[in-house]
Amino acid sequence: MYDFNTIKELIEVSDNNGITIAESVIRKEVEFSEKSIEEIKERMKHNLLIMKEAIKEGLAKEIKSVSGLTGGEGRVFEAYRNTKETLTGSIVAKSISYSLSVSGINAAMGRIVAVPTAGSCGILPGALIAFAEEKNIDDDRLTDSLFVAAGIGMVIAKQASVSGAIGGCQAECGSASAMAAGAITYLCGGSNSQIAHAVAINLKCILGLVCDPVAGLVEVPCIKRNAMGAVNAIAAAEMALAGIESVIPADEVIKAMDKVGRALPESLRETSLGGLAVTPTGCRLKRQVLGIE
Repeated sequence: MYDFNTIKELIEVSDNNGITIAESVIRKEVEFSEKSIEEIKERMKHNLLIMKEAIKEGLAKEIKSVSGLTGGEGRVFEAYRNTKETLTGSIVAKSISYSLSVSGINAAMGRIVAVPTAGSCGILPGALIAFAEEKNIDDDRLTDSLFVAAGIGMVIAKQASVSGAIGGCQAECGSASAMAAGAITYLCGGSNSQIAHAVAINLKCILGLVCDPVAGLVEVPCIKRNAMGAVNAIAAAEMALAGIESVIPADEVIKAMDKVGRALPESLRETSLGGLAVTPTGCRLKRQVLGIE
């Protein structure tokens, strides 16, 4: 059996069987789905292809969201990145371009992979694919890292939530960022313990983030939060790889996130009744989008 409900159990299952976290997640999916390893890997490779296509489309086309509130942020940053000396370095700057692009495609009703939700869809591909390109990591290894991310996401969903309506944006962008942090740590050859620390460090830094979409749409401030989630993932992975440890274990951080999320008032959990959604500009944009005089 390759069952696990916590990060600790995921590591124990992997260590006890002498396999990687990616392999543990794959074997769990084999048991659950009754599909072959080859079928499961091919499905994940297909997901990776969709992520890459969303990045490419977001950078290549003039895209506007259905509401008209957003569009083209990825192209704007990519143009800046290609003509200026960025403040953050090549990997981080590229991850910002990519995450903005994927989130923009989502806002324009294009095809994305919800990892773990549509509202946080830019974080994992933005961080992971930018990193892989800069480090010349092939698609087979990149696909394996997606299984690591999936395992982390599964654990978070079991112990807490990945829904903004239940736990705020920390549950969506926070979970996606933690998944990306663990996957990048894995790609860098980090130990299972370092992967767990990357997850914990990441979630601690996004704890309490509210979900307050303007006009109820996954655009403002969601798209920019995707970019910040990608950056947060890279920073958390870097700290874990350096040997910095989270004093609070990953599973305890996840449970704390759940408690914090459920303690948030309803107005800050995807209802658009608080935060940025009810600022004067937020209210004006809502009236504009909904055609309210």
